[in-house]
Amino acid sequence: MNKYELIVQDLKTDIAIGTYPAYSRLPSVAQLCEQYEVSKITINKALEVLEQQGLIFRRKGSGTFVKKLEEGTQIKPSKEVSGQMEGFMAEHAARGERVKSKVYTFEVERPSEYIAKALDISTEDFVYRIVRVRLVEGTAQVIEYTYMPISLVPNLKMAHLEHSIYNYIESEIGLKIANAHRVIRAVMPTEVEASRLEISTGDPLLEVEQIGYIDDGRAFEYSISRHAHGYEFMTISMH
Repeated sequence: MNKYELIVQDLKTDIAIGTYPAYSRLPSVAQLCEQYEVSKITINKALEVLEQQGLIFRRKGSGTFVKKLEEGTQIKPSKEVSGQMEGFMAEHAARGERVKSKVYTFEVERPSEYIAKALDISTEDFVYRIVRVRLVEGTAQVIEYTYMPISLVPNLKMAHLEHSIYNYIESEIGLKIANAHRVIRAVMPTEVEASRLEISTGDPLLEVEQIGYIDDGRAFEYSISRHAHGYEFMTISMH
């Protein structure tokens, strides 16, 4: 996938979840260049695609604005986003790879203001806090820090964490996982992360910060996943 296509995908998600509501102004081209660390040509190409799809309009001298969609119109996630929402275990199982999870933390706590805002809940509500490492064919690939509202994902057990939480949410609770808003960046591991992933503290990780949504728009997950061993997810860093 080209860089401009990734930006289109990201901005479409922002529009779909209301980060940029109807008639709101998008960041300037210069701001988007800085945000996505790409050239003006790339940003303009992404904006052209969104304009062709009828999602935005431009006003000379004023900026770029989000169009008000006709009633009943939905912005559907791209095939790539839908596929990525299958979950880590399903993704690798489809390739015939064995996946195991090593759980380090499974607690119930009240969320910080940042996490509460991401999940659109109160700081007085309760969330699960989960820390686990996912192993593929015995090799530690990713460390995940996950927060889920208990009100939306009740009765979560250790057995679910050791296998697939997404499968539990869809098959047992009956919720439909729809899409996600992601921010991708490169980070360096902490000593603890390096130890758990069996890498050096000098080896960079690909961090994926994600808010996952079910089909009615409610957030069911806030997570930070840090991927090692040359994991490929996107080709640009987003801040």
